Order: sequence, then structure tokens, then C-alpha cells
Amino acid sequence: MKKTIKIRVARAEDAERVGELARDFSNYLRGLGDNSDFRFDAAAYLRDGFGPKAAFAGLVAEYDGRVVGYLLFHPGYDTDRAVRLLHIVDLYVEESSRGKGVGQLLMRAVTEEGRPEGASALVWTVYTRNEMARQFYERFGARLARDLDLMYLEI
Repeated sequence: MKKTIKIRVARAEDAERVGELARDFSNYLRGLGDNSDFRFDAAAYLRDGFGPKAAFAGLVAEYDGRVVGYLLFHPGYDTDRAVRLLHIVDLYVEESSRGKGVGQLLMRAVTEEGRPEGASALVWTVYTRNEMARQFYERFGARLARDLDLMYLEI
């Protein structure tokens, strides 16, 4: 029997699994030298991803019925180009499920999520040392925005 990959909207009951995957993602990035104070977990997923003022929406990938990856995003706007966009906040696929097209399916699905709202672009950040992610995105057709710097201010 052939195993199948299914992409669906993330639900509250995915919290524990998304939290586990987020922890794996954090550990992966730490292994590359990222010393960020990673705080995203199942509780943050539930608190900030659901309800009338949700900070993000999400998709999950199921491989043979088991959640093996997730993609979180929120809407945005680019005034330079005067277009709506989707900002990807996280995309992670567990190591054992990579190379099966899971990440590509998640990326295709998020583009379909944005189109009804008029989004015509996706934006996201990649940790500088995450060469594997950069290569994945470039194979997908993305390009690095070299003339922009990410600014961050805690309030």
C-alpha cells in the first residue's frame, strides 16, 4: 500500500505534535549556531494561533496519517509593490520525512491559501547558516532579497 501525504489546515488538536516539531526545529537551528531564545511550543501554538484575533494560521502535512511537518503564516502587505502577501513564520518537516515532497506540498498549499485574499507573494526569513533551507527555497524558485535587512525591536 502506497503511503500518502495530505496537507490540511492546522487544528487546535495538533498542538502537542506541532510543539514537538517546533522543538526539533529549534534544536536543528541551535545545531547550526542559532542562539535565539526559542519559546514557541504547544501552549503558544494554542494561545496565539486560534480565536478571533489569531496571530497566525497554519497548515500541517500528514504522511500516512501522522503529522510530519507544519507551516505557519500570516497576511501582510508590501507597499513598494502595492501587493498583499503572506509572511511565512515557520516551515519545518521532520528529518525522516524530508525528500518525499512534504515541504514542496506545504509551500504549494500556502500559495493556494493566499490567492483568494489577493496575495501575490510569499516572504520569509532563513537563518543565515541554514544552507539546506536556502537550497530548498531556491529550488522552489525563491530568491534572496539581498538589498533588505531584517530589523527587530522588542516593545
